[in-house]
Amino acid sequence: MTGPHADESHDPSADGSAAPERAGASPVFRLGLAVVLVLVLVGSVVVTGVLLASRTSSATGGVPDRFGALLSGDNAVAAEREAVLSVATQFMLRVNTYGPDDLAEDGTMPDYRERVGELITPAFRADFEGQVGTAELTVAQAALGRDCEVYGAGVSGMDADSATALVAGAFVNSYPGSGKRSDERIETDPAPFRVRVMLVKVDGEWLVDDFAPVTGSGVTLDPSQAPDGTSQDPDDEGSGTGSGTGSGPTADTEDEQ
Repeated sequence: MTGPHADESHDPSADGSAAPERAGASPVFRLGLAVVLVLVLVGSVVVTGVLLASRTSSATGGVPDRFGALLSGDNAVAAEREAVLSVATQFMLRVNTYGPDDLAEDGTMPDYRERVGELITPAFRADFEGQVGTAELTVAQAALGRDCEVYGAGVSGMDADSATALVAGAFVNSYPGSGKRSDERIETDPAPFRVRVMLVKVDGEWLVDDFAPVTGSGVTLDPSQAPDGTSQDPDDEGSGTGSGTGSGPTADTEDEQ
């Protein structure tokens, strides 16, 4: 271009010549953005639904209550697992802890029976009452004492009204010494145990309904039976005695505590 305006640059945007191009790109961009936002929203709804179902499956009430529990971090399933572990652990501690101090004048151990009875179902208590006499007799005749330690516990299965826990630990039997050690109590070697404890929910409370050894031989309330099934002499100071309710050194569980 020549003339007085030859040096003036031409801005296409000044006369609106680029407007059609922008107007054509804007709807496509908006449509794409809308699609992305819809996908994000759908994904959020799906994730929230999964969390609502998995983390509040044991929560009471309707969807609003469950959603509130999710937002507050109140994990009902975790709370139920903790309750199961607590009862299973306490059961093993109580059933394997007794001695001469528990004896009443009639040769029974009423306090021991009551401690254990608080954690078991009525049906299981009938079985327990039928076996505890053996332990009471040994305590009365041999002044046996037993102490227990739990190493760990975990839940291997659970639904709304039943659960299975694995509990591992060891117990130690003790007897009065003789001769120069008559003023001492002689302890046996620790007897490891690993037990599967079955629980049921009764009126909203977890109670032990049965238990069985996972490893080793029988678990009974007869302190004269060792974990390997051999009888033990109370005077054998260096050997582990008693089987008692118990079973193995470690608990291979899904949820270790």
